[in-house]
Amino acid sequence: MQSLLLTLFEFPFSFGSADALELAVGVLLAALLFAAPWAERFARRLAARPRASFAILAALPILLRLALLPHHPIPHPSIRDDFGHLLMADTLLHARFANPPHRWHDFFETTFVLQQPTYSSIYPLGQGCVLALGRLFFHTPWAGVLLESGALAALCYWMLRAWTSPLAALAGGVLAVFTLGPLNEWTNTYSGGALSAIAGCLVFGSLPRLEGERPKLHALLLGAGVALQMLTRPYECVLMVVALALYFVPVLRRPSHVRKLIPLTGLAISAALPALLLTALQNRAVTGSFTTLPYALSQYQYGVPAALTFQSNPLPHRLLTPQQQLEYKSQRAFHGDAPDTIKNFLLRLEYRVRFYRFYFFVPLYFAIAAFVWTARSFRRAYVLAACAVFALGVNFFPYFYPRYVAAVACFFVLVSVAGLRSLNSLVIRNQPVGRRAAIFLLALCAAQFLFWYALHVFDDQEVSIALKQYESWDAINHLDSGERESIERQLAQTPGPKLIFVSYWPNHLFQHEWVYNSADIDASQVVWARDLGALRNQDLIRYYPNRGVWLVEPDAQPPRLARYPRPSPPSVPWPFQDVP
Repeated sequence: MQSLLLTLFEFPFSFGSADALELAVGVLLAALLFAAPWAERFARRLAARPRASFAILAALPILLRLALLPHHPIPHPSIRDDFGHLLMADTLLHARFANPPHRWHDFFETTFVLQQPTYSSIYPLGQGCVLALGRLFFHTPWAGVLLESGALAALCYWMLRAWTSPLAALAGGVLAVFTLGPLNEWTNTYSGGALSAIAGCLVFGSLPRLEGERPKLHALLLGAGVALQMLTRPYECVLMVVALALYFVPVLRRPSHVRKLIPLTGLAISAALPALLLTALQNRAVTGSFTTLPYALSQYQYGVPAALTFQSNPLPHRLLTPQQQLEYKSQRAFHGDAPDTIKNFLLRLEYRVRFYRFYFFVPLYFAIAAFVWTARSFRRAYVLAACAVFALGVNFFPYFYPRYVAAVACFFVLVSVAGLRSLNSLVIRNQPVGRRAAIFLLALCAAQFLFWYALHVFDDQEVSIALKQYESWDAINHLDSGERESIERQLAQTPGPKLIFVSYWPNHLFQHEWVYNSADIDASQVVWARDLGALRNQDLIRYYPNRGVWLVEPDAQPPRLARYPRPSPPSVPWPFQDVP
């Protein structure tokens, strides 16, 4: 494969990497279109077997990502959200919601981690629980991430079967693997997204089924989805409840339907209540109050994360490190000091539309247009309304990440496949071209995914570098994906417990934080601490007398690791006089 890719670069009619990319995707597209009749027959047979389809879709993203391990190993945590969720997982594995504050907590100050009144992550429990299960059963938290990826594809298929045809649901499940599977950010980081999307699949897949067989079971599944969203993204859980309420507006006109709905609502609430209880217990353990979220306490103490745009900027109530000060100023700048206006709200909304590309291949823009154009039924109008609730609700955040709307990811997939079905009826000059257009768009999506996936399976550094600029929205780690990881490998070559002082230079990027530790700092093999100066550092060195002490300078190129200079022993006067 490597030689084939290099041959494309040297092809006589090629002028560079863009030509090679277009040629490779074109070849793949032609092959897929040639195989389309066979693929359609196979898909129809598989779509008639929902259990087999569910199992295949659950396994597919996991197996595809495992096949990438030779060139793209288990991801190393790299961003602050990763470390925050991993701290939550480690805390849960110690059978607690919060850790005791450390005596020398000043050395361990970092972003999105509380030091007082407890040493704790500020994040909800959901993602941490999944990472903890991965560590518990497979000895790596990334196993939990992989299981999320498989569950998302399978449950997206299950959700779609309640909204569209079996064949379209299967196509949607495959699209979920392509867009949210092995090459996606959610599969290659620890900061979540897939868990909220799973919650959305449970909730919106249960809604239509409340009117069919086993309504009580689906009411419980709906409540479980709300609970999962509450434990993952509490603010967006409110948006989910609003979207749920919209679905039942037409029902309120029919008293007989309302009477049937009341007991089902009770079942859903009973399934969601345990999440509310767990949240209250976590609040009490971390902040000392059942009603104060760790997130809110972080805003009070550190001024971050930023408040919603209709709220005033929080003010820090404790001394901040230089990096925390820059973080606070950055988030305050995003928020702005002036009151939010309708104009600013709409400008943010318009700007953020481009980030929804995270959920769609570009060829599917035609399917989106077809879906909107034909949205005349209540179901289609409801899908658009639910997506609008989330888009408008998260627009009150001063910044945006695609995971904020992950709960309606299944609706984005539904819009894609239902829009493609709408294209089937397209007629141009009395010619039924819609079906061929839908097949062509699907083949184009498949060609795009298969090209980039094959490139990563047979990873060649020269080709990867040349084509990286064209690989939009994929996010996958490489063999040596982080400078901190390189330092950790050097440390692993030296036996014994270690204390690492992290010394930032004045030009350090505050987003690149290195000081993150496990739940039990004192029992850790490696303790990361801030360099507070030679005098203060001695306090921590004396506290850890049996640790090898090192100094790392992340801003050196490459980052520099060296033995920390221990103080010279005090000079003692010689008790005897020299003999002349």
